[in-house]
Amino acid sequence: MIESIFIKSSQAQETVGTVSNNQSLTAGSFIPLILIFVVFYFLIIRPQNKKIKEHQEFVNNLKIGSKVITNSGIIGVIREIDKKTNIIDIEIAPNIIVKMLKNYVTEFSEKKDEKENNSQTKKN
Repeated sequence: MIESIFIKSSQAQETVGTVSNNQSLTAGSFIPLILIFVVFYFLIIRPQNKKIKEHQEFVNNLKIGSKVITNSGIIGVIREIDKKTNIIDIEIAPNIIVKMLKNYVTEFSEKKDEKENNSQTKKN
């Protein structure tokens, strides 16, 4: 009874030998991995890189007097840009200025104002 629970050493050696003979690496076994990488590249990596480049271009084109929205949702007008430290001064209310890194500005607020005005005129 105890012998039936344990595998005999000759049986174990036979199974190891057959597994190693059947698992030889071929070029066909790498095709699924290559396809998965290609799908990840086109669905995840490439769009992220494109988005990062667009945001960097947007940040480089910021100008004094532009009405912007930050990552935290603060809407204000750019009053000063320090190109050495990449810090901008944003006026969020009369005489209230906040210092912020340029990279935390997400979009121009004027575009949203124009879209809202256009949608309201179409409704009327």
